[in-house]
Amino acid sequence: QVQLVESGGGLVQPGGSLRLSCVVSESIFRINLMGWYRQAPGTERELVAVMVRGFSTNYADSVKGRFTISRDDAKNTVYLQMINLKPEDTAVYYCKVILNSKDYWGQGTQVTISS
Repeated sequence: QVQLVESGGGLVQPGGSLRLSCVVSESIFRINLMGWYRQAPGTERELVAVMVRGFSTNYADSVKGRFTISRDDAKNTVYLQMINLKPEDTAVYYCKVILNSKDYWGQGTQVTISS
C-alpha cells in the first residue's frame, strides 16, 4: 500500500509563499503521474498542478506563473512551491500519485491565506 504524507501548509498573508511537500512511501521513479489538488469548503476538489512521467507539467490557469511542481527522486518527495499567494488559494491541498493504474492520495494539508 502506497502512503503519501503532505506537510508545509499553514497561515500566511496575501503575497506570501509556502512550499508543500509530499513524501511517498515508495520510490517515485516508477510513478507515472504525480500531482497536487485542492479543495475549498463547499467546492469540488480541483487540479492545481500535475507532472507526468517526470517530464511534462500542467497547471490550473489560476496558479500559472505562481505555483511550481517539482520532484526529488532521491527523497521520494513531490513539492509544490507557491508564491504570491492569494486569499482564493485557501484550501486543503492534497497530493496524488498514480502507480500501476491505481490512485493514491495523501491526507491533505491546510493552506490559509489571510491578513
